[in-house]
Amino acid sequence: MAHTSQEILKEMYRLIEAGNQKNIQLRAIGGLAVQAHNKRNHPLFLREFADLDFVVAKKQRREFELFMQEIGYSPDKQFNILNGATRQIHFDEKTGMKIDIFVGDFEMCHKIPLEDRLTADPVTIPLAELLLSKAQIFQLNRKDALDIASILLNNETGDHDNETINLPVISRLCSQDWGLYKTTSINLERVKNTVNEPETSLTQEERGIIHQRADEIQKTFADMPKPLAWQLRDRVGTRVKWYIEVEEVDQ
Repeated sequence: MAHTSQEILKEMYRLIEAGNQKNIQLRAIGGLAVQAHNKRNHPLFLREFADLDFVVAKKQRREFELFMQEIGYSPDKQFNILNGATRQIHFDEKTGMKIDIFVGDFEMCHKIPLEDRLTADPVTIPLAELLLSKAQIFQLNRKDALDIASILLNNETGDHDNETINLPVISRLCSQDWGLYKTTSINLERVKNTVNEPETSLTQEERGIIHQRADEIQKTFADMPKPLAWQLRDRVGTRVKWYIEVEEVDQ
C-alpha cells in the first residue's frame, strides 16, 4: 500500500511523541529528518518518501521492541533475528508502512555514533550527525547531495545543537575517523558543484550560503586536532579503500 509523504511525515511525528510518552529516545534520520529542518520549505528539496528511518538507543532496545508491538507494528522476524542488535525493520499491521531502525549507531559506509546524542534534538538526530549521515555516502547521488545542500541552506553552523550544525561535533568525529573525514570532504565539493548547476533552482544568494557553510566545515577539518593514527592513515590516503561498500536492504 502506497503512502503519501504527508502520511509518512504525520506518522513520524506520531511515533516520536508516542516514544516520548514511554521515555524512549526515538529520533528520525534520513530524508524525512532533513525535511523536518527545511525551514525555508524550498521546493527544490521537496520530494516523495518511501518509508521512515529512525535511530533508537541501544540501551533501550528491548523496551523499544515491546513499544513497537504496543502501537501496532510487527517485526520483520527474519531480518531482526539476523541484525536486530544493530538494525531492525518493522511494519504497521494495518497500513503496511515500513520503518527502518538503526540501534545505537548509524553505520553504512562509515560509522556515526549516536547512542549518547539522541536527546540533542526533539525530533531528529542532531544536525551535525544528520549532515554526516548523508555526507558519509561514498557513492553520493543527486538526491543525497540535495539533502546535504538543504541542511546547509536551512541551518547555521556553530558550537551547539539548537537548529545549528555543531562544528565541534563534526571536528571530533572526523578527527577520530580519517575515512569519515575523507568521504565528507569529497562530498562537500560534490555538493558545491551540484548547487552550481544551471538547472538547480537556487538564487545566487542561496548558492552563496551553501558554499559558505560548506567552507566553514572544511575549515574545521583544516583546524581540527589530527592524532598520530589519523596522520598515518592520511599518508596512505586513497591508495587503500577507506569506506565500507553497502548493499541496500531489499524489503
